[in-house]
Amino acid sequence: MSIFKKDLNIAVIIPCYNEEATIAKVVTDCKKFLPEATVYVYDNNSTDNSILYAKNAGAIVRTEKRQGKGFVVCRMFADIEADVYVMLDADSTYDIAAAPNMIKKLIEENLDLVNGIRISQEKKAYPFGHRFGNWMFKKIVSLIFKAPVSDILSGYRVFSHRYVKTFPWLCKGFDVESKLTIHAIEMDIPMADIETKYFQRPDDSKSKLHTYKDGIRILSAIILMMKEERSLLFFSLIASFFLAIALILGIPIVMEYYETGMVRKIPTAIIIVGFLTCALLSFVCGLILDTVSRGHKEKRRLAYLAYQPTKKNP
Repeated sequence: MSIFKKDLNIAVIIPCYNEEATIAKVVTDCKKFLPEATVYVYDNNSTDNSILYAKNAGAIVRTEKRQGKGFVVCRMFADIEADVYVMLDADSTYDIAAAPNMIKKLIEENLDLVNGIRISQEKKAYPFGHRFGNWMFKKIVSLIFKAPVSDILSGYRVFSHRYVKTFPWLCKGFDVESKLTIHAIEMDIPMADIETKYFQRPDDSKSKLHTYKDGIRILSAIILMMKEERSLLFFSLIASFFLAIALILGIPIVMEYYETGMVRKIPTAIIIVGFLTCALLSFVCGLILDTVSRGHKEKRRLAYLAYQPTKKNP
């Protein structure tokens, strides 16, 4: 018997790329623990039998031709209409049994995002490189955006309708997870975390995440988001860099002028003026773009507020 009201439309959305070893189990478990939900599998050009196994397990299968998880997530958000969205990966590493509690928390606490925080004692399930990368990224995001972050790269999340329909970014790869979190922080969207078990992939299932390559992409995405959402801070750091170089080069010249009344290193003095000019221009750019960013943020906030929150159970 469902613990949710009958008219609550729940969609389980699963990005999938070459997961024939696990996709059927994931779909079956979703139907077991969320019998009232509609399960969607979005295939991303799989070359194995993922589509066949997903259909046989009872999922609605659709396709996104542009390669990359970010494209798949944005396509799912655009296509599917529901009151509540449960997103998880197709690799059978997430505890689907936790989904009802995540949905319950979302509804009862009037939230728009619930993150599944990965907890695992299996080293192979959550390798050191992935743990360190996640720790580093959450520290960077916490520092830049001044908000505590628990697991910025988790692929297990529950969203409200108004969160999904006002998510603004176009994404390509695994950077989509970080953008999902930063969007909630920037829009002051109510969210919470729930600890969930994280399992090791089956032996015949291969991870699509490349620790260093995708880590660099995620870091680049965070820096770009900093430029867009924290323009004044971003360009102030650049201005500080130019100013520091100008001071390092300029102090000896100033001291020489103070002692002798002469400036012998004219080329160096010209370079210093150039660095000071770059510092000033960077700071001014930051001021202008910060104003533009605030305007865009207000528009996104108004778009978010235009949607009704998910209704509580009676």
